[in-house]
Amino acid sequence: QVQLVESGGGLVQPGGSLRLSCAASGSIFSISSMAWFRQAPGKEREFVAAISWSGGSDSVKGRFTISRDNAKNTVYLQMNSLKPEDTAVYYCNAVLRTSSTDANRNYWGQGTRVTVSS
Repeated sequence: QVQLVESGGGLVQPGGSLRLSCAASGSIFSISSMAWFRQAPGKEREFVAAISWSGGSDSVKGRFTISRDNAKNTVYLQMNSLKPEDTAVYYCNAVLRTSSTDANRNYWGQGTRVTVSS
């Protein structure tokens, strides 16, 4: 079993910042990458940022920065200059293997809600 637990969401005023965290735990053999997606009310889930676990490549969506702590199997999303349109449920995604013979599979967290409003 693999669990992804997000935290750090909440209510923030426009222009503010939030830092989301996602910790992966359970039967993890190796992580290939982790990412953040978000889904606003009435819209489809969209990609926000991703980071490779072996170092090097990552992608950033403008005001957002993704980072990782390999030792803690945790990925972070620093969100600055937040806007009302950033309001959404933010989901953590991990591509990982649970054993040496397993293929990489996608896992998702339950999501953390971010509301940007004055």
